[in-house]
Amino acid sequence: MKKILTLIFASLISIGFTSMAQAQSTGSTKVVYHIDDAEAQGLKGLRNIRNHLDVSPQTSIVVVTHANGVDLLMEGAKDKKSSTDYAPLVGALKSRGVKFEVCEITLKNRNLKKDQFTLDADFTPSGVVRVADLQYKDGFAYIKP
Repeated sequence: MKKILTLIFASLISIGFTSMAQAQSTGSTKVVYHIDDAEAQGLKGLRNIRNHLDVSPQTSIVVVTHANGVDLLMEGAKDKKSSTDYAPLVGALKSRGVKFEVCEITLKNRNLKKDQFTLDADFTPSGVVRVADLQYKDGFAYIKP
């Protein structure tokens, strides 16, 4: 009897893992891109996201910015090396379903106002908490360009 129960239990566990793997493989990939330094990560990150969507257009992507990363989403922001405007790149990605979020703690710490940011930016109470929640609670993969 004990041997039968062990076999049944092992079969149920195997079925559970197989079902979970199948559910994950049929759903779209979810990714959070973490940007905390626009100068170092801005242009590279936006290009990574564009390339990501070119290869896997069904991917759900959230970009979370905090600290100096919020500069990426400020009105009139440009890449310092190439003078490339971020806004058209952000807008193009937004039209492909990418969500861009700015940390409100950073706004407070840097004395910034929401109206200093592009209309493509959304806001989150804490960038770090948002990144953690997306990973742990919502099953997002983590990328820091």
